[in-house]
Amino acid sequence: MIISRLRHNKLRTFLLSVAIAGSGGSYAAAEDSSPAYSFLNLPSSTLTYGLGGINITAIEDDINSVDQNPGLLGPEVDMQLGVNYMRYIGESNFAGVKFARRAGDHGAWMAGIQYFGYGTIKGADMDGVLTGDFSPKDMMVSGTYSHDISERWRGGATLKFVYSTYDSYSAIAIATDLGVNYYDPETSLSFSAVVANLGGQVKRFAESYDRLPIDVRLGISKSFGSLPVIWSVTAWNLTKWHLPFYDNGDGTTTSSPVIKDNFGSNLMRHLVFAADFIPSEKFHVGLGYNYKTRTDMSTYKRSFLSGFSVCAGLNVRNFAVGVALAQPHNGATTIMLNLSTKLYEF
Repeated sequence: MIISRLRHNKLRTFLLSVAIAGSGGSYAAAEDSSPAYSFLNLPSSTLTYGLGGINITAIEDDINSVDQNPGLLGPEVDMQLGVNYMRYIGESNFAGVKFARRAGDHGAWMAGIQYFGYGTIKGADMDGVLTGDFSPKDMMVSGTYSHDISERWRGGATLKFVYSTYDSYSAIAIATDLGVNYYDPETSLSFSAVVANLGGQVKRFAESYDRLPIDVRLGISKSFGSLPVIWSVTAWNLTKWHLPFYDNGDGTTTSSPVIKDNFGSNLMRHLVFAADFIPSEKFHVGLGYNYKTRTDMSTYKRSFLSGFSVCAGLNVRNFAVGVALAQPHNGATTIMLNLSTKLYEF
């Protein structure tokens, strides 16, 4: 039983490090009381990934862009099919597919499946004897429904069924996202509120139940003047104020890590900033900055670009193509691809 707990904890540490390293990474080592299932915070949308990894207000006629806020889903994505792929850290590969239909004039539903594969890991017991290779993975099946509350307000809910298998361990969890969005097309003002990952495990890995990364998020987006740029600010991790992290200083052997937990750092680690340049309906380029990702990477060998992410999208005939890039640290350049199409146009 002790061996089981140790191997389970090693797996959780590995998967947590994978989640931390993403743009929108979840939890720092200074607060390693984080729940499992941190991959639920990883977006499948290139738009979201490029705008800092967390964005709940971006208005886009693309099925992939509603992954973090069910309140963004609407009849305008009727008969859309979307696929996503992400080349992540090490041998990690994530992929998924979504399909949406309208439900009357004021509603819509969407179904999707997402796969998170973390490559091959060598297994060993406490004495270091190899026990064979294994491939930890997570799978999520989701269903979303949204409906117009009024002319400018829309609300939605997503139900997520999660299955995880790590070596000889497996677990099942159920989670729900609840979201609302206010959108004024005349001023390009978008405001959203989301409660993410409500739920828990129904089948545990070992002796204890793991927590889900339940979160409350607020976001606002708006353009100003005639410049075709949508500026956005997203606040997340609002269930707790203190988000301490280790600052390694200049990174030399003589410098000692110092825990940062002041007002300014806590405030910034709750915020994600982004700008989306949209010169036409067929093309956009986005830039995001996630201070939490950058400070989480301060305990690793981060790059100058850590915390920044970029994305671009192009609409060509019946297809929309998106790409996003980020480099949270020197050993990890991550890339995400999206493709969507409206089936009724064929």
